[in-house]
Amino acid sequence: MVCSSSDATRSTMTTLAYTIVFVSDMTRSGASYRDIVGLPLKHQSSGWSEFGKGGCVLALRKSDRKAQGEIDNIPVGSCHPGFLVADIDAFAAKMNQAGVAVIQPIKMQRFGGRMGIWRDPRWIASVCIRDTVDPD
Repeated sequence: MVCSSSDATRSTMTTLAYTIVFVSDMTRSGASYRDIVGLPLKHQSSGWSEFGKGGCVLALRKSDRKAQGEIDNIPVGSCHPGFLVADIDAFAAKMNQAGVAVIQPIKMQRFGGRMGIWRDPRWIASVCIRDTVDPD
């Protein structure tokens, strides 16, 4: 996503980018979405797979109830949205000011973007936020 608006509006630009589903069996779940539903596979690994073509991506994430840390211990069958924001630091400040609980502080990820994870305001689902990446 390329943001061409003013700096004043950049921190409020949010795009739904992912729907993340936590699964126990990546092979079976991936095969279902690929072979039965017919979604094109974009990426596949033992812990993360992505499906779709343009628009919002369906991502599968392996859930390991034995793992340490809240983000690794999300129950199978749970879902949460993943958003792209133009300015993750401004977004984090807005979330903190609103008293939204931080699950994972902002940190650099292997994919090259910065990501933080917060609970949604009603404590129902985790929300994943990351910086947008401009192509230039």
